[in-house]
Amino acid sequence: MQRAAARSTACQRNSSNAQRRSREHLIPAEIERLVAAARRLGRHGHRDATMILLAFRHGLRVSELVGLRREQVDLRQGLLHVCRRKNGLASPHPLRGPEIRDLRRLMREDPDTPYVFVSERKAPMTAATFRKLLARAGVAARATA
Repeated sequence: MQRAAARSTACQRNSSNAQRRSREHLIPAEIERLVAAARRLGRHGHRDATMILLAFRHGLRVSELVGLRREQVDLRQGLLHVCRRKNGLASPHPLRGPEIRDLRRLMREDPDTPYVFVSERKAPMTAATFRKLLARAGVAARATA
C-alpha cells in the first residue's frame, strides 16, 4: 500500500511540462522585459542585460556565454565567432546595432581582461552566477509585468 502511495506522489511531482506551461521558450516581448529588469538591478545591470540579450539572440548555452573571449568578438565586422559545446559546429553570427553598442561599452569598461563577461574581481563569470542573475531578473520582470 505504501509503494502505491509513493508512486502516485512521485507521478504528481514529475508532471509533464505541458501540464505546467503551454510553451518551453520565451517570446521577444518577454526577453525585452527580462533585459530591462536586468538593466535596473544591481551595479552591473548593463553587463547582465547584455549577457541575457546575447544568449537569447544567438541561442548560446550558459557555458558558451560565460566562456566568450574578446578575440571571438569582431566589432568592426559585426561578427560573433561562437565555439559551440556538445559537438556543435563553430560558426560566425552577425551582431546587430544594440549588441555592438553594448559589447563596445563592456570592452571599454574592462579593457585588460581576456573574457567579455567578468566579475568585479576581473575573473570570468561563472555559470552559477549567470543563472542567479537570470533568476533575479525573472522575478523583477514578473513583478513589473
